[in-house]
Amino acid sequence: MKAATVKQIKDELSERSPKELLEYCLRLSKFKKENKELLTYLLFEASDEESFIHSIKNEMDEQFENVNRKNFYYTKKGIRKILASVKKHNRYSQNKETEVDLLIYFCQSIKKFSPSIRRSSTMMNLYNRQIEMIKKKIEKLHEDLQYDYGQALEDL
Repeated sequence: MKAATVKQIKDELSERSPKELLEYCLRLSKFKKENKELLTYLLFEASDEESFIHSIKNEMDEQFENVNRKNFYYTKKGIRKILASVKKHNRYSQNKETEVDLLIYFCQSIKKFSPSIRRSSTMMNLYNRQIEMIKKKIEKLHEDLQYDYGQALEDL
C-alpha cells in the first residue's frame, strides 16, 4: 500500500466529522509510542512550553545519572540515546527557542559529564556538531534571543 501525500490526507480529513477525527486520533495513538507522545504533548503540554522544557531537562538529568560509566562504549551509546530523545521532543514542540534551549542544556550536561568526553574523538565530534547546530538555529531567532543564547553558547 502506497501512503497518500500530506495534502491528500489534509483534504480528506477536512471532509470528515469531528467524531470520525476523534476515532482516527485514538486509533493512531494505539499503534506507535511516538504518536501517543505527540498527542500527549499537543493536548496537555503545548499550552505551557516552560513546564515542558523543565520536564525534559529533568528527564535529561535523570538519564545522564543512569548512563553506564564502566565501559566507554556503553557511555557513548547512552549519550547518543539521550540526544535522540532530545531531538524527538524538539520535533514535537517545533518551537525554535525550545530547540535551542534543550540543545544548549544537553551540551552543558555533556560538558559536565564524568568521565570527560574529551578522551573520545567520537564524543567530541558529537558535541561539536551540536554546537554548530545551535549556532545555525540561533541565527533564525529574534535579535534579543540571539544575544541571550549567544551568551550561553560562549560558555560552552
